[in-house]
Amino acid sequence: MGSQYWANPIVQATADGPTLTAAAAATCLPTPAVVTLPNSFFDRVGKQLRITASGRISCVVTTPGTARFDVRLGGTVVFDSLAIPLNIVAKTNVGWWLDVLLTCRTTGSGTVATLMGQGKWTSEAGVGAVLPTVAGSAPFTLPFNSAPAVGNGFASISALALDLFFTQTVATGSMTLHQYLAEEIG
Repeated sequence: MGSQYWANPIVQATADGPTLTAAAAATCLPTPAVVTLPNSFFDRVGKQLRITASGRISCVVTTPGTARFDVRLGGTVVFDSLAIPLNIVAKTNVGWWLDVLLTCRTTGSGTVATLMGQGKWTSEAGVGAVLPTVAGSAPFTLPFNSAPAVGNGFASISALALDLFFTQTVATGSMTLHQYLAEEIG
């Protein structure tokens, strides 16, 4: 008989996050959705965390720039989508969907842990999607244009805030998170 697994919701956003327009990294979560994971949350290799988020994004035709999502524990980036090129066709308030799966790869003696992260971002605002009637949304495997790799190490024995950040390279667009769910997979 195989092992039994379960999903335990950790936090859900019940309101929109801030509308981000600056060309700088910032949390995209509403304040109540930034939760602190308890000491030794990643206590074993194989423990997983799944993040699902969605919202709206806009980009302009002349300088669309890139979109970038990262998951942080405390101040440490444990998953980075890398820069996703945005569409050279102007998009206004089109939807996006992000799925990230993080799996604990190392947890030493409880002081340093690492996570393997992979995901998918889908949006009409991604390069390669023209009109919804022609091509629809462009799905991107994350990290974008790079081999998957283990993220930065973090102090696994500490209580750490779980946060989702967004960065755009130019201040010509905007992004707002509407829905967010973080789940522990056991």
